[in-house]
Amino acid sequence: MLRLKRLMVFSLFAVCVITAFSFWAIRQPGADARGVLSPPPRAGAKMLSAGITTAVNVTRSPDAQWLNRAAVQTGIPARALRAYVAAAATANEANPRCGIGWNTVAAVGFVESAHGTYGGGSLNTAGQASGPIVGPSLNGAGFAAIADTDAGALDGDARWDHAVGPMQFIPSTWQLVRRDGNGDGTADPFNIDDAALSAATYLCAHGRDLTTAQGWTDAIYSYNQSDPYIRQVQAQAAAYAAKTGTAE
Repeated sequence: MLRLKRLMVFSLFAVCVITAFSFWAIRQPGADARGVLSPPPRAGAKMLSAGITTAVNVTRSPDAQWLNRAAVQTGIPARALRAYVAAAATANEANPRCGIGWNTVAAVGFVESAHGTYGGGSLNTAGQASGPIVGPSLNGAGFAAIADTDAGALDGDARWDHAVGPMQFIPSTWQLVRRDGNGDGTADPFNIDDAALSAATYLCAHGRDLTTAQGWTDAIYSYNQSDPYIRQVQAQAAAYAAKTGTAE
């Protein structure tokens, strides 16, 4: 009888130890659903000299020669790349702590809509998508269920929301973070300048420092709560930096 009691006590102790270790392991960095990934290197960009007029602020626009070369190196359409560089520069100017790289903004744009070319589309010289880029219905069938929030104004569906534009914003999120990236007085999710600046601003929100692993991971996780998504964005951003260089 005494031996049986000792065995029961030992078994209970073992279960407690194993359970405690399991909770400890689950809480370790990188062990939860999303993990914490190192931020990709921040890609550099050669900026325009003052006094040159472009569609966006000259101090936040890439040099034309650098832009054309980087577009070839990365496969990013030059019009989209220009928007990503301007967006990152503007977001960092507004929030110097953020430290977001244009390659992170570009990686999100690639994953979300292939830089506005999803479905055979393209961007015109003003950065406008050639057609409406509208994601699937968020009706709970394979996606989160998000009832309509804008009476179908952006996505054409008055029952369910859809992510829209080259950076794929849900209408309710767009209303909160929309920015006018090209200075035309309108924030349009289907314009790459507006969408890219809005995305960069959103990623930099809440005082995040994207030069740190936790800050960068939290930023991308806020955009899409999926571990494979975070890893894809990280890999793509790192590839863009490797192809163009990281010297500012």
